[in-house]
Amino acid sequence: MAFAPEDPILERYFKGHKAAVTSVDFSPSAKRLASASWDTFLMLWDFKPQPKAFRYVGHKDVVTSVQFSPLGNLVASASRDRTVRLWIPDRKGKSSEFKAHTAPVRSVDFSCDGQFLATASEDKSIKVWNMYRQRFLYSLYRHTHWVCCAKFSADGRLIVSCSEDKTVKIWDTNNKLCINSFTDSEGFANFVSFNPSGTCIASAGSDHTVKLWDIRVNKLLQNYQVHSGAVNCLSFHPSGNYLITASSDGTLKILDLVEGRLIYTLQGHTGPVFAVSFSKGGQQFTSGGADAQILLWKTNFDEMSYKDLLKKNIKRLHFDAPPHLLDIYPRTAHHHDRKPDSVEINPKLEVVNLQTSDPLVVDVVSSDTSNSTTSHSAQPPLRIHGPPPSTKMDHPTASLSSQGIPTANEIPPDDSTPHFLNPVLGHPASISSTVSMEKKPEDKGNSIPFMAADGQRSIPMAVTDALEHIMEQLNVLTQDA
Repeated sequence: MAFAPEDPILERYFKGHKAAVTSVDFSPSAKRLASASWDTFLMLWDFKPQPKAFRYVGHKDVVTSVQFSPLGNLVASASRDRTVRLWIPDRKGKSSEFKAHTAPVRSVDFSCDGQFLATASEDKSIKVWNMYRQRFLYSLYRHTHWVCCAKFSADGRLIVSCSEDKTVKIWDTNNKLCINSFTDSEGFANFVSFNPSGTCIASAGSDHTVKLWDIRVNKLLQNYQVHSGAVNCLSFHPSGNYLITASSDGTLKILDLVEGRLIYTLQGHTGPVFAVSFSKGGQQFTSGGADAQILLWKTNFDEMSYKDLLKKNIKRLHFDAPPHLLDIYPRTAHHHDRKPDSVEINPKLEVVNLQTSDPLVVDVVSSDTSNSTTSHSAQPPLRIHGPPPSTKMDHPTASLSSQGIPTANEIPPDDSTPHFLNPVLGHPASISSTVSMEKKPEDKGNSIPFMAADGQRSIPMAVTDALEHIMEQLNVLTQDA
């Protein structure tokens, strides 16, 4: 089938990871791309003027999730090494290491205002962190199995999570309680996300399904059965009209949520596809999979008016009419079986002059601030305001230059991320120059009090941890009573 102007096209693909790509995310400016992989590395890809990749070294096991902060001045990553890292995506490669989870961490997600970070773990908990003070705030416990994913709503009032206990739960961030729970008897969700308006959630199922729930009326609106393998990830188009899914069947699917049907099937990866994400504006999307490649796609179909796109696709497909969602709250959920009712695009067969990017990869060794007491004496904490220090840091990459190997200092700064500026509290008078990290839970014997932003000494972390644990146990007892 010949391409139409409204069809998504594969613009280029990137090679650099040595193992499967687990997560991808665009910077807010869409000029950079972050990726995570089984090879234990986080990578940043610059598109222009020449493709260049920077490999951030720090995690000790598989990196499971990565995300840019809303302003693009931070990158958060999760790993099976049980840690979360907060990186400054510049030439220094500085990072802070958060240790609170007791099992592999599966996902990270910033709130839309950049103030908070939610992390999901196989320790059956969701944890929320304060990004200004870079400290742990609270845990959410109700799942009875590994938590695969946790995402904030657009207004930050809610968190949605999914678990291998076959439930999808909605949490209120104000009272820190689970306010709703959806149960699936057939499989569990690998990934879950709010739509842009925050009225619906979509789940990517291990049972090959994609489900769309309206959280205002607690109803299943759509149930798509279009994949032949587990659905691993999904991403809403900023308009809210389209949803793209990534599956172990090796395909990407683009769903028309207004009409309730599949409109595109995209092939390009060899093997399972684990990650997919739209850019902030929706003009592009990217995908990553078991073939260790990252594909960069141009959306195209969002440039046409919705009605024109619908008419064109109907003329090209010639299929029996599927059940449409004429009622926004259908009495029963519509099921969409796997009919050949979508436009199939295989770039390997039809794309010519494809831009292949196998760029020079520069290793950036993390000079990290961790929660251990020894690291506080050896490394300065991340700066919260103002440009990075002009003095050169003493870290392992300093010796690479003499060997003729590109170092972290040769990385050009991203014009969208000039320095580590707090996304919300930007007034100089309200911000101190440095912020200390919370200490590790296992280091309670050597407590270093946390220094608040106003210079006042706060409660030692050992006491805070003990009080938090007591409160969580009380909440469980009172709710079960």
